[in-house]
Amino acid sequence: MPTLIAQPTRITAAGNKPKLIDEYIGQVNSNTSTVSVAHMRSPEGWQEPGQTPEFDEYTIVLKGAIRVEHKEGNVEVRAGRAIITRGGEWIRYSTPGPGGAEYIAVCLPGFSPDTVHRDSE
Repeated sequence: MPTLIAQPTRITAAGNKPKLIDEYIGQVNSNTSTVSVAHMRSPEGWQEPGQTPEFDEYTIVLKGAIRVEHKEGNVEVRAGRAIITRGGEWIRYSTPGPGGAEYIAVCLPGFSPDTVHRDSE
């Protein structure tokens, strides 16, 4: 039988500024570990610690732009574009531009604080 997700759960975000994460599907909101789907809203100047996650992340930018740093440089992903980051690779997300960004993140398997492996700051 299908499972209706009536509303997301607000999750506390890592980073230097408050960021809104509304998890629709994942360990917190739907008790799902195989995938997570979240709506993110990051302010201008937000940056999180670097990480080497065990999961792949598929990100679609709806508004603004995100910057994804990686070992070879960085990629700016503007509204209307998407990026795939692979598990086991070091990355760091930020929203340095005016107005920040709004985006959807899908993680396979689902996001977990135990598998994100953030850098110690």
